[in-house]
Amino acid sequence: MRVLAVWGAAAVATMAAAGLVGGGTAVAVGGPEADLAYHGAASLAGGRVDLRFTPRNHGPAAVPDATVRLRWSEPLEDRLTLPDGCARAEERVVLCRVGALAADAVGERVEMRVRLVGVPSEVLLEIDTVWNGGTVDLNRANDRQRVLVLDSGDEYYF
Repeated sequence: MRVLAVWGAAAVATMAAAGLVGGGTAVAVGGPEADLAYHGAASLAGGRVDLRFTPRNHGPAAVPDATVRLRWSEPLEDRLTLPDGCARAEERVVLCRVGALAADAVGERVEMRVRLVGVPSEVLLEIDTVWNGGTVDLNRANDRQRVLVLDSGDEYYF
């Protein structure tokens, strides 16, 4: 019984170090540390979402390549014109390559206009990093954004 308890404690400690317990998500162990963040604004009017955001790497290491996921709570129209580096991944998801980011540097601003199916009174936009070039981001709070955008034409900042 004592052996099982030791093995169980070792497994929990290993999972905690990997970020698999305690409410966290899996985090790569041993890579260089970088801190990605996305800040911008979104507005909704008549089923059209205008979105702009700028990626930033707070460092300390450079990010060799990064991709951000944009997930809407409402489906997007089938015909979308997306900026270079962005592609539709699912009915409600667009992926955008933000590329390499030097330590303590700002990337190129991403701007897009998408149309939602119908004319919803609100849309929830979720933004998060899906690829960070193998770096470790210990501050996941600023590269994961949830923005509720009301159909008012007003800009909602994140």
